[in-house]
Amino acid sequence: MVERTDWDVIVIGGGPAGSTVARYVAEGGKDVLVIDGRESIGSPLQCGELVPSNEEMKRLCPDVPEVDDLLQTPEHAISMRTSQMNLVPPSGRPLRYPFEGLMLDRVAHDEWLVDLAKSKGANYLTGARVDAVNGETVCLREGREFTARIIVGAGGHNDPLRRSHWNESSLKIPIKFVLMDGDFGDAVELHFGSMAPGGYAWMFPKQGGANIGVGIQNKFAKGRSLNLFADEFIHRYGDAVTFSGAGSLPMSGTIDCFVKENHLLVGDAAGMVLPSNGAGITIAMVGGRIAGQQIVSHLENGTPLDEYEKEWKRQMGSVMRNSKLSFKVGSWIMRLPDWILNLAFNPLTKPFVWRFVTCRKPFIIF
Repeated sequence: MVERTDWDVIVIGGGPAGSTVARYVAEGGKDVLVIDGRESIGSPLQCGELVPSNEEMKRLCPDVPEVDDLLQTPEHAISMRTSQMNLVPPSGRPLRYPFEGLMLDRVAHDEWLVDLAKSKGANYLTGARVDAVNGETVCLREGREFTARIIVGAGGHNDPLRRSHWNESSLKIPIKFVLMDGDFGDAVELHFGSMAPGGYAWMFPKQGGANIGVGIQNKFAKGRSLNLFADEFIHRYGDAVTFSGAGSLPMSGTIDCFVKENHLLVGDAAGMVLPSNGAGITIAMVGGRIAGQQIVSHLENGTPLDEYEKEWKRQMGSVMRNSKLSFKVGSWIMRLPDWILNLAFNPLTKPFVWRFVTCRKPFIIF
């Protein structure tokens, strides 16, 4: 039970974005409280669990400094290390690329981030849902109120602060996935075509199993439900399902404004997901560190909070712009008949396809 009611900073949501904000705010010597509606942060699982290795992240996001300090993943939270990504058209004949990835035990990973933030001095209140945010006051559904000089919305794209203080809409792609027991090799698979209209399907191998799922754009689904697409794709791999989950991803890229007065958004709440590949965990942590450090600078030196937006654009602006472009072009291409996609995935187009997925300018080869 948290007895104190007044804080320097309150963070709504204790996922990767929120816990990273809290870590750096606490490391800067400020009092921070994280409020999360879940009793156990990290549960239930709501994602594909794949992240780039730190070395891959340095290649993908070259303007992000000190990646190794930011992205600390303990061995017990790593289910498998992968070295290859296969991009698979409807024909099933993949384009193969080297890719250093980490398949996480996402629950263990998020719990680790909480423990890391706590080790720096952050405080957590779990099982408490935020009902409203008014100025410097956070009101819980149970009736308690807390105040803070800065309030951060890190509760996903349905974050209560975003819902009440921002009116910008975002494209949300619904996803459905399962954890399945078995031996699925060690190559990450992304599938494109009519099995996942406007999105993609995936098979991400884990130790002793895999995370398998589908995300679609409903407007391209011709009246078919996500459940039908997911069931058809998942059943390709068997029926040894141990867990079923669902959710949605904001796929419009970052929103126009992260800061309003003493309120900030970070992570999914700010659209910090790369539209071309759905990557959100590490991207949210990049935003969380920037937000946390800028909040400390604001509280200590009066630095304007909108420096958070400027620093985000310096570190991630070009990557996000390229990813948005790739998603727009890709959404059009993926509406083409499967036989055309099969022709489009070939050795000549292989470098272009990879540039789309990895958020580089797609029409330039160096």
